[in-house]
Amino acid sequence: MTRVRASWDDYFMNIAREVSTRSTCDRKFVGAVIVRDKSILATGYNGSIRGLPHCDEEGHLMEDGHCVRTVHAEANAIVQAARNGARIDGASIYVTASPCWGCFRLIANGGVVRIAFGEFYRDPRIFEFSTRLGIELVDMSAPKAGAAR
Repeated sequence: MTRVRASWDDYFMNIAREVSTRSTCDRKFVGAVIVRDKSILATGYNGSIRGLPHCDEEGHLMEDGHCVRTVHAEANAIVQAARNGARIDGASIYVTASPCWGCFRLIANGGVVRIAFGEFYRDPRIFEFSTRLGIELVDMSAPKAGAAR
């Protein structure tokens, strides 16, 4: 029997999915992994501000239909990189759901050049602006022909 190795994209997206299991807002479990040169620089999941109660402890803090108690996975990964002195310029980010507009802007300003996402979530502006900025978007939601997932 021949073993099939996961592609690098599948490998890092699988890690992002595992990271999402730490999420504390049950409205959306999201994980993110920032990678450069096939090495993980930082990870993040959606959860509350450090030291404050999480949604799964105190409930949601809703504003205009969104829970604002949580810091998004992408932002937490960027913050983790900054706290640990990891440069993300030229990196890729793997996210279980496409970034919201706010996170997209953080990703772009951080110098990330590639965004791989597991499902489309909410904001189509990322398609236009990623093209304008030269950021590669990779939709990993559709299974590849002949590929085992």
